[in-house]
Amino acid sequence: MQVFSILLPLAMIFVLSGILCGACKKLHLPFVVGELLAGILLGLLRLIPGQTIITSFTEGGLAFFAKIGVILIMFSAGLGTDIKMVKQTGKAAVIVTLLGVAAPIIFGFLVACLFLNHGFAGLTASKAVSYFFYGVILTATSVSVTVATLKEMGKLNGKVGTTIVTAAILDDIIGVILLSFAAGLGGEGGNVGIVILKTVIFFAVAIPLGFLLRWLFKKLSAKGLPKDFLKVLGVALAFLYAYAAEEFCGVADITGAFFIGLMLSGTEEAKEIDSFTSTLCLFFLPVFFANIGITTQFSAIDTGILLFGVCYAAVGLLSKVIGCGSGALLCRFSLRESAAVGVGMMVRAEVLLICAEKGIQSGMVDANIMPFILAIILISSLITPVILKVMVGKHPAPILASAEGSLTGDIPASGEIAAAGDPLSDPQEDVSSGDASQEAASETESKE
Repeated sequence: MQVFSILLPLAMIFVLSGILCGACKKLHLPFVVGELLAGILLGLLRLIPGQTIITSFTEGGLAFFAKIGVILIMFSAGLGTDIKMVKQTGKAAVIVTLLGVAAPIIFGFLVACLFLNHGFAGLTASKAVSYFFYGVILTATSVSVTVATLKEMGKLNGKVGTTIVTAAILDDIIGVILLSFAAGLGGEGGNVGIVILKTVIFFAVAIPLGFLLRWLFKKLSAKGLPKDFLKVLGVALAFLYAYAAEEFCGVADITGAFFIGLMLSGTEEAKEIDSFTSTLCLFFLPVFFANIGITTQFSAIDTGILLFGVCYAAVGLLSKVIGCGSGALLCRFSLRESAAVGVGMMVRAEVLLICAEKGIQSGMVDANIMPFILAIILISSLITPVILKVMVGKHPAPILASAEGSLTGDIPASGEIAAAGDPLSDPQEDVSSGDASQEAASETESKE
């Protein structure tokens, strides 16, 4: 096959993704849904005898671009993480996050044991690690749909909104670490000691080096180096951290990319780098999501897989509601507020796909689960706005009420959160919307 043969499927992905993403925008669905559907439709080309568009060669090329895309999206997620916001919100978001992570892991593990192992009898260490991975996949949260819904109702900066946004930030951090741990267990044959040792070594090196690089970026920026150079250097560091994490420590490459983004977050330089990364994502991310749709197989699903998949999807949706809602109840939220927090944290999108793809690549997760992963994304994206409008819409909340119930002038930049969940959003528009929110908060304080 000639190298240029990859150009036709790439062009088809971009055109079809653009059309379907436009439709998703009108339906208030995440763009990821349109890109996945584009991939599924292109995957149907395999059914045409003698077609030369989707071949093993072009699939390999698409997989290469998809790999770069997933590194970029995790790097961007790290850059957009607001650590200060976590500190300001208090313990409520921490408790919501911890229970919201624990519940999916437990329920996911139990469902996998019951359906794939027919119970706990004969449960080996390797199977336990695999089933644990099924639970880890369900910990992912993408609240872009929730943020958009709450913003539309003017409740984003209320008690429920700030808790959801902050818990989503913590959820990303914990989820990425758990994903690396689970992937490491698979790679080391379930040797927990070796996995923990390698993980500790990675963070022992990555943290001080990250602070050094953060300081270096500020110095280079102060010396007047071209911004374009700093942008390219930031992306280069993401690739280096991703490579070093996987190659030397057995930690997932996406963890390395996310972590260096996290270390650079909160600086002026990070905003420039994130803007550049978002531009790159316009090319690579449609390929990543479409590639998942292209490689998703529906023909191998039998009755057993179907039953397991339906239960797995149901548990994936309900476990977040139960876990996060219970955490909110423990923090003395009302029953309605707790339910709203649980529903708001239920939405899944790109992070869920990344976790599932990592599990399939490591051989610990059955590839036939992917259609049900797509179902979780679609169902949660459709029902969450409807439920939230019923629960929150007719019940006014203080505009500046934090998760602890006190007034604060520090409002989360909703555009940044939306950008983390929706990498195709306009970075300039996101920054301006965040600034506008902060200005509104300052005006409110002055009046008070």
